Amino acid sequence: MFNTLLIANRGEIACRIARTARRMGLRTVAVYSDADREALHVALCDTAVRIGPSEAARSYLDAAAIVAAGRAAGAQAIHPGYGFLSESLALIDACEAAGLIFVGPSRDAIRRMGSKIESKRIALDAGVPVVPGYHADDQDPGVLQAAADGIGYPVLIKASAGGGGKGMRVVRGAGEFAAALATVRREAQASFGDDRVLLERYLDEPRHLEVQLLGDKHGHLVHLFERECSIQRNHQKVIEEAPAPHLPPAVREALFAHALTMGRAIGYDSTGTIEFIHDSRSGDTFFLEMNTRLQVEHPVTELTVGIDLVEWQLRVAAGEVLGFGQADLSQRGCAIEARVCAENPAAGFAPEIGTLIGYREPRGEGVRVDSGVRVGSQVSPYYDSMLAKVIAHADDRPTAARRLATALDDTVLLGVHSNLGFLADLLRHEHFAQVLSTHYIERAFPAGWQPRADDGLAMAAAALHGVLATQAAAGQKSPGAWQSLGAWRVPGAASTPVLLEDGQRRVHEVSVSPQGEGWCVRVGEHDLSLAATLSGDTLALQRDGLTVRFTVAAAQHATQGEQLWLAGPGGTWAWRRLDRWQRALKGAAGADERGGNRLLAPMPGLVTQVQVSVGMAVNAGDILVQMEAMKMVHTLSAAAPGRVAELRCRVGDAVRGGDVLVVMEAMETEEKQ
Repeated sequence: MFNTLLIANRGEIACRIARTARRMGLRTVAVYSDADREALHVALCDTAVRIGPSEAARSYLDAAAIVAAGRAAGAQAIHPGYGFLSESLALIDACEAAGLIFVGPSRDAIRRMGSKIESKRIALDAGVPVVPGYHADDQDPGVLQAAADGIGYPVLIKASAGGGGKGMRVVRGAGEFAAALATVRREAQASFGDDRVLLERYLDEPRHLEVQLLGDKHGHLVHLFERECSIQRNHQKVIEEAPAPHLPPAVREALFAHALTMGRAIGYDSTGTIEFIHDSRSGDTFFLEMNTRLQVEHPVTELTVGIDLVEWQLRVAAGEVLGFGQADLSQRGCAIEARVCAENPAAGFAPEIGTLIGYREPRGEGVRVDSGVRVGSQVSPYYDSMLAKVIAHADDRPTAARRLATALDDTVLLGVHSNLGFLADLLRHEHFAQVLSTHYIERAFPAGWQPRADDGLAMAAAALHGVLATQAAAGQKSPGAWQSLGAWRVPGAASTPVLLEDGQRRVHEVSVSPQGEGWCVRVGEHDLSLAATLSGDTLALQRDGLTVRFTVAAAQHATQGEQLWLAGPGGTWAWRRLDRWQRALKGAAGADERGGNRLLAPMPGLVTQVQVSVGMAVNAGDILVQMEAMKMVHTLSAAAPGRVAELRCRVGDAVRGGDVLVVMEAMETEEKQ
């Protein structure tokens, strides 16, 4: 066994690998970009080496820089994690040239499975069924269009080198094909450096199933059973579990047989996953792809099988023989994983950037957290939005789902919006007990997901926090209610107004009045009688004998002013406190903006293309700007005909959600004609 391991990744997977390596007695080396200088994975490792600027293409995707870091730090092996260079032939070649061990399968296995086109040819030759489609080398747009027409719509365009849901579009008609193809190719080139695509028939009622494989360098290969990954959004997995529920035994055994056939066909010798798509209507199961690396969802296999997959990756890479055979393996209970991401589900899942000002992981029997963040961690637009994974294990599926939903409720993540509430609602939805499909989310929430309605308590908590924080800052030891109001109190007034702006930029007025030893807080048309105490980051409200606790964190932003974040029963809320003059300015700005046509950034991200210039005339639907947010391409188009009056962005700009990118003006009638 080697003694020093470089981890060529970041975030939660780098932290997870580091913990196993440390348990095995290995020294660890972290690599980091400028954006990750203070990241948790850097702190967890024994040594850290800078590899470049914030952009992934100039840091985590730079094989030469990573290998140079390994040599400088005295590493003997490099673990790529998943994503980035985990299936990169360039990294394998650089490791070999430098005399370093690549923790993963052989170069030939990665090469043959790295192309979805070639992998499907191998499957067909091995007798493993594949989804009908186009898997040829000719990438001419006309040839691809003709192939799609022949397959029949809807058709799925997929990046040949893709993964993680990136570089995929469903096309429902021939007229949409050319634009969708161009978008997939841009995403594929940006994410994988390879713009080749394949086409597949789009199945209406699919389940996404996969089988975990583990092999060694001595010809031994076993499967570690199956996982269900059907709960997805935009082709990206959201909830994963093992074993797959409601799966007929014959289908399960066929999955295992097909997976082992594929693994043996390429002499597989590490951890890897064979992915399948199962048509619930026809009962047909098709090979989808092979991921020649560790998967994001590997913890559900570890918890049900009792094997540390990272440990065995390292042991196999060092030349050890598997210490067990297929007959020694079995599953125990059920494990379910939820991916916690920095995104706002109530705003169309727009990705978020910012600083974590509050973070607390859940605890409890059967609960595991794989995280890459802590208080102070920066969430940047340069990398994937996933921050952590919360996993629950139990003897049966209903108990595992309840444990996981409760653990998500108990997770505190403040400073950016997250999908915690959305994930908990997915697990508690009545449809979760039924047979799953990749349409689960749209059927569970046909009108889109919205957070649980606030009964006014969270807004009252935000208003009262300002009162109690002012009191604490003044050092008052035994204040009465009037003293607590401090500078907020209007002399002679019976109540004090507090202005709060929510995430949709709506302004709410809450009034706070003293009432005996407590407070009367008016929210909308309702008066709430409350007692309140603030201790550290915990705000406790007593109402009708019931105590409700909120975790609270506040941050001051140069442009956004003071923001207050609360996590409590039912979800997480973000408010911005406004003074009267700020509200007046917002009203004036809002009136001004309604008079014009402004293109706003729908989410934080990087501007990658600006396709117009000042003075240019455009038609409705013309592309103005393209953005990249968390490695996905977003095209922003003109809503109506007009002329570009102002450009407020340039290629390379990092913008926040709501920033004005382009200002349009109406053209004169003569110009339009």
